[in-house]
Amino acid sequence: MHKSMGVGARLLRKEDDRLLRGRGRFVADIALVGMKDLAFLRSPVAHARIKTIGIPPDYRDRVFTVRDMVGAKPIRAVSGLPGFKVSEQPPLADGKVRFVGEPIAMCVADTRAEAEDIAAAIVVDFEELPVNHDMLKARLPGAPLVHEQWTDNVFLETNVGRDLGDIRHTAPIKVSRKIRMARQCMAPLEGKGVVAYWDKHVEQLVLYTATQMPHIVRTGLAECLGLDQGLVRIVAPDVGGGFGWKGLLQPEEVCAGWLALRRGHPVRWTEDRREHLIAAANAREHYYEITAYADTRGKLLGLEAEASVDAGAYSVYPFSACLEAAQIGSNLTGPYVMPAYRCRTFSVCTNKPPIVPYRGVARAGVCFAMEQMIDAVARAAGREPHEVRLENLVPPSAMPYNNITGKHFDSGDYPECLRRAVAAVDLPAARARQRRGEPDGRLIGIGLAVYCEQAAHGTAVYHGWGIPMVPGHEQAQGRLTPDGGLELRVGVQSHGQSMETTLAQVANEILGIDPEKIKVVHGDTALTPYSTGTWGSRGMVMAGGAVAAVSKTLAERAKKIGAHLLQAPLHEVSLVDGRVVAAKGSVSLSEIARVWYLQPQHLPLDVDQGGLEATAGYKPKVDSGTFSYATHAAVVAVDPELGAIDILDYVVVEDGGRLVNPMVVEGQIYGGAAQGIGTALYEEMPFDEQGQPLASTLADYLLPGPTEVPPLRVLHMETPSPYTEFGVKGLGEGGAIAPPAAIVNAVNDALRLLGAELTDTPITPRRILAAIAAANAGR
Repeated sequence: MHKSMGVGARLLRKEDDRLLRGRGRFVADIALVGMKDLAFLRSPVAHARIKTIGIPPDYRDRVFTVRDMVGAKPIRAVSGLPGFKVSEQPPLADGKVRFVGEPIAMCVADTRAEAEDIAAAIVVDFEELPVNHDMLKARLPGAPLVHEQWTDNVFLETNVGRDLGDIRHTAPIKVSRKIRMARQCMAPLEGKGVVAYWDKHVEQLVLYTATQMPHIVRTGLAECLGLDQGLVRIVAPDVGGGFGWKGLLQPEEVCAGWLALRRGHPVRWTEDRREHLIAAANAREHYYEITAYADTRGKLLGLEAEASVDAGAYSVYPFSACLEAAQIGSNLTGPYVMPAYRCRTFSVCTNKPPIVPYRGVARAGVCFAMEQMIDAVARAAGREPHEVRLENLVPPSAMPYNNITGKHFDSGDYPECLRRAVAAVDLPAARARQRRGEPDGRLIGIGLAVYCEQAAHGTAVYHGWGIPMVPGHEQAQGRLTPDGGLELRVGVQSHGQSMETTLAQVANEILGIDPEKIKVVHGDTALTPYSTGTWGSRGMVMAGGAVAAVSKTLAERAKKIGAHLLQAPLHEVSLVDGRVVAAKGSVSLSEIARVWYLQPQHLPLDVDQGGLEATAGYKPKVDSGTFSYATHAAVVAVDPELGAIDILDYVVVEDGGRLVNPMVVEGQIYGGAAQGIGTALYEEMPFDEQGQPLASTLADYLLPGPTEVPPLRVLHMETPSPYTEFGVKGLGEGGAIAPPAAIVNAVNDALRLLGAELTDTPITPRRILAAIAAANAGR
């Protein structure tokens, strides 16, 4: 049992029996006595002063504006980085709106439909202001200010590295590109939602909310409402996907909490898909001007770049508006040895919804830019792209490796990962097919992308950011039940990571208890130890490490009781498959638990008074993060007449350290890759010059479905991290990072003989045909 159900086992997900039978409990499923529904009147314009808000007299007691929200404070997400400009996001617009969809008034009624009717009856008189719809123009002198107290529209400018000096003039190869990754919307299956009420019995404000970080939301909400944190309880029920969108404090949560305190009855808000698309969950939108320098073989000599990120109108809590751009500066060099480097980044404030850290934070854009530059260098050197990558990847002999930006790569064999991916797609055969040509005129292309994913960043990384949240030791609580089961309580929150299964596997590895008898409790600040939550691919590294630590504590206590019952020296007993074993017999954990709880007269006199319940903490020996990595290889066919793309083959070779459950890992990679394919080919959140979103429904915002995502082949490598429990690494975001780069490189490879090249996402048929037309015109 122990070997087949613990770390490394392909154990079926415990959650699925509940979720696949429709027995999950999401925010929208919660119905409380006397509950009212909320709807928000949202701004139809991107930038304007609010002159008047006309509320019909019949609705005055059911409509609330910022003037009514006495005692509520704005959301402040600050950073300690020098030069960071603070924005205050009011829960409801205060005298001015800064993006389409910003909430202006909160309406309450018996049903959502009635609340929406009330919102429709409100008349707002606006004095419209000039709009910043383009982040590059917003940086120019004289651009209209989103926040009048600022001197420009830049949250933060960062500079990493040093001047490249003579390399600019002496490098045999110099390639430059302007690269853009489009703005996206995250689109989890379940939108955001919140139910709030005042619990008179325990005198607490209770929020059921779809969140990735219950404890952090409690901290931020208490600050905004002026409450002691002990007066606030956050409960995250089942969460239908997060991807970062549910990893922040929402203005609607502040509004719902405030109203529940004032009205004395429960209130509920559930985000509809149009709200989600136009008013929230924006992500990505990078722009790069980048130059790579190399020798004649393609060996990199240096890289310099200027990158801008459209951060929207406000800084989100707790990560702030600078996370995305600042991570560009520190991650752009990727898995490569870089002798010289300089990067300047701008977090730009515009009249768009605030961007939120999305799966793969910054690294999807970084990988997209860097991997295109590697292919450009390879073309200039006249070599195969994989050969140039092998020339530049950090070798395994250098591990652990400190790169030019101070990233500490813990372990891995990046070249071998690339070699396996190249072999898996049979590059020689793909090149032969490319040379032969297709009977229907389609063009074949092969693309590669290599990345590394820093995960489970700890105190060593985040203390310097000065944001409201710095992760430290992760804790877990464990309790053996009187019948030998195990209850685990963790502060992280699952929103698709299979934690109820994988954390049970970790405990099984140490205690040998059947995972079916292990109950994982998470998502409730009243029942779980404090945690910064589930983000940054930290769940298994941190919570898994904490569960291992508490399991070891319980194992030692159980062994001491078991040794006494077996009349054996403690050093001669061991814990195997849920039994304490000595030379002449064994006793089960259930028997030991029965003695502790029900027959204490049989306990040793020096028994640990903590009993079979414990709390333990965990922090990796080096907490600057683990580094998983992968190579994605794509083979595509491009129709030069229609601009259509078919993905013929797609291979992922990944190394996430020791895998707790390879099946769960594959699920994470499949889902992430589907999102990355959306980034590459379909998803875009465009705005016009008035700041109006042009994709407000799923008819306009295209998401990949089963017919757009090809069968993926996932191959595993396992290079343990030297710093973590079991050698695990975080890898939950990696699947989404590389597809844009791999697919665009494949398309550019297919179009190479036509002289066409694409550098923007998504690469739609229209953009492909435009690139071909531009190449023809140039010739």
